[in-house]
Amino acid sequence: NTATIKRGTQEFEVDVEDIQVGDIMIIKPGQKLAMDGVVAKGNSSINQAAITGESLPVHKSAGDEVFAGTLNEEGALEVLITKRTEDTTIAKIIHLVEEAQAERAPSQQFVDKFAKYYTPAILIISLLVAVLPPLLINGEWNEWIYRGLAVLVVGCPCALVISTPVAIVTAIGNAARNGVLIKGGIHLEETGRLKVIAFDKTGTLTHGTPEVTNIVSLSTMTEKEVLKTAASIENLSQHPLAAAVLRKAQSSNIILAEVENFQSMTGKGAKAEVDGQLYYIGSPHLFTAELERSPEISAGIEALQADGKTVMLLGSHTGIKGYIAVEDQVRSASSTIIQKLYDLGIQKTIMLTGDNKLAATSIGNKLHLTEVRSDLMPEDKLDAIKSLRKQFGKVAMIGDGVNDAPALATSTVGIAMGGAGTDTALETADIALMADDLDKLPYTIGLSRKTLKIIFQNVAFALGLKLLALLLIIPGWLTLWMAIFADMGATLIVVLNSLRLMKTKY
Repeated sequence: NTATIKRGTQEFEVDVEDIQVGDIMIIKPGQKLAMDGVVAKGNSSINQAAITGESLPVHKSAGDEVFAGTLNEEGALEVLITKRTEDTTIAKIIHLVEEAQAERAPSQQFVDKFAKYYTPAILIISLLVAVLPPLLINGEWNEWIYRGLAVLVVGCPCALVISTPVAIVTAIGNAARNGVLIKGGIHLEETGRLKVIAFDKTGTLTHGTPEVTNIVSLSTMTEKEVLKTAASIENLSQHPLAAAVLRKAQSSNIILAEVENFQSMTGKGAKAEVDGQLYYIGSPHLFTAELERSPEISAGIEALQADGKTVMLLGSHTGIKGYIAVEDQVRSASSTIIQKLYDLGIQKTIMLTGDNKLAATSIGNKLHLTEVRSDLMPEDKLDAIKSLRKQFGKVAMIGDGVNDAPALATSTVGIAMGGAGTDTALETADIALMADDLDKLPYTIGLSRKTLKIIFQNVAFALGLKLLALLLIIPGWLTLWMAIFADMGATLIVVLNSLRLMKTKY
């Protein structure tokens, strides 16, 4: 409820409602964070299990995002507040959970509709049982009123009405503890019925950050010199792949050279003077125009491209000096996760990506996906989901919740990655995997399918017991106290059966 805020040189204990965006919050070892923010100073490990479900603490340093409700473990931190109390991740989770509890699942809607007709029917039947035999066949009034009361008690739909909501709430609570936010019972049930799942590629099946995979020298330059020259030029570039080359140079402890006369060549690459020599770096198309490539070099480049990699050539007017291949790395767990989905009964896995066909096909083959659709704009992904829904009925879409928002909204179940750091993910999707990984997807589908089984068992048991008890009352074999026991017993059994969902583990 309170936090230590630093203003100037003084520190104050302040209620969270009075904390302003831009304040500096002091977090000592062992303290919980009261607000969302960005680390301004210090290093520490943060236990984020309460928000993301990650089992291991995550190292945080200056510039990293931290969340309210997480636990600081060893270091001291100064955190710049970035959100108001009502906008924090944990506040949104609380709000969405409240909405989830208010939203009724299809099974609950069925039970409510059934109870609408079932309850008046039981009242009428109990009245007829109590009145008709004494009037028509001279039965004892005491005996038949007693039986009528027994019908009324045993017919009470307690177990039936509670059969679905108790299972739904238990499952949603279990999921929340494991870092999966399910926005309502309807989404939980729909997830349990899925047969087709569509994935975005970048940031979902892959890390979303390209990495250098190959460095090849085609001259007297060493591979290290090729990397040094390329990184020195790319240091002045704004191209997305430049960051991958610079990261590789940094990890290899390479000191960059002085660069002069840098010039970007839009859509092709760049050129600059390094140590007095003019070099070009860019796509193979750039070197088709500037320099001739031997068949051997072309074959090597094409082999890397066929494997889904992007190739950048480095050369001068004297010839091609070497090339660097870059690839968005597939998440290590993606292949295992896809196989788990097949084991759970998912029939079709489809990748929808804006990436080129070669890169998309390569990743699709590595992960054994059923189908790959590439070169898609956001509206194309939307159309793809619509066509899949027409063909298969229930389709899930998994993406990052921003550029995939239209597809997420159109799918039967929209599942967002990394909900803890993305406001759009929490708002758009039906389910948010709070940690930035797919590990919890098979768990979520398994939990949903188990919930459907539990609901079916509850409804079948409640209705079956009521029917059996009603049949036993007519000949007088079921007494009033036995009817009470059967009613209460059925309710307790339904609750205990639903609580088995608490044991469903990630």
